Amino acid sequence: MNISDAAKNCGLPAKTIRYYEDIGLVNPGRMENGYRDYGEDDLHKLRFLQRARGLGFSVEDCRVLLSLYEDRNRASSDVKEIAKTHLGEIERKIAELQSLQKTLSDLVHACHGDDRPHCPIINDLAR
Repeated sequence: MNISDAAKNCGLPAKTIRYYEDIGLVNPGRMENGYRDYGEDDLHKLRFLQRARGLGFSVEDCRVLLSLYEDRNRASSDVKEIAKTHLGEIERKIAELQSLQKTLSDLVHACHGDDRPHCPIINDLAR
């Protein structure tokens, strides 16, 4: 199938599919007229990439995960290590966001939000 049909089938924009091809994550065949020809294996890889990216894996992690997916002799420990590392990054980001939330919540609570010029939010930003 052509790229627009593949895009509809897997739910990715054609531009993303072209990008994945440019960086070597998918390699569709070509028709006689030179157009891309996506088969079921290509669609499966695209859905795999869409799910992995949706979970926040980097493009490079996706590259490794895709190669592990294709390796029938893979060790699940390799996959788990990538996922554990990514989970740690997510947990760090959540902690950072929670800290930001607490700080901003405290500042909003401290600000009277009236007609006076004094504002703890501005004071904090200016320090």
